[in-house]
Amino acid sequence: MYQRDTPGAYREACASIGVMDLLRRLSGRRSPEGQARLERAAADVDRELAANIELASMFDQTQQAVVFENGQFATHRAVLEAEVPAVMTTLASVYERMPSTEDAMERRGPANTITPQDKALIQTWEGDVRDARQRLRAAAGAPAPTVLGRLLARLHGSKKTGR
Repeated sequence: MYQRDTPGAYREACASIGVMDLLRRLSGRRSPEGQARLERAAADVDRELAANIELASMFDQTQQAVVFENGQFATHRAVLEAEVPAVMTTLASVYERMPSTEDAMERRGPANTITPQDKALIQTWEGDVRDARQRLRAAAGAPAPTVLGRLLARLHGSKKTGR
């Protein structure tokens, strides 16, 4: 089919694609390309966080400071912000605290010991990484929030109660 043969067919097809995209977004479904991008980003960041947990467990065993990985998060940050903003705050917190955790691993007290505050900081960070991984995997498999759901969540979050 050529455009000169049916002048209105292409315009109608493009309009129906736009309508289908709008209906998909309203119903809370991601496009197949968007879902694939999200799954790729979630898998890469999850694998990176798993490697960081392994490095932290090596630190627990050897007491030698480690350097954590953070390249995949920087690569996929835009996709995660767009598709799973609720999980993004948890992930951003984990990655923002990564340098302070590395510093805590390097600090030593008398007789080459680790202070209780540094040990608590490292263990808290490890627990937060595990939580972030679980939330990320759950969010990647969940349907996208609908427009109405986002609006209600925003209204609910801004609602002040006297309790």
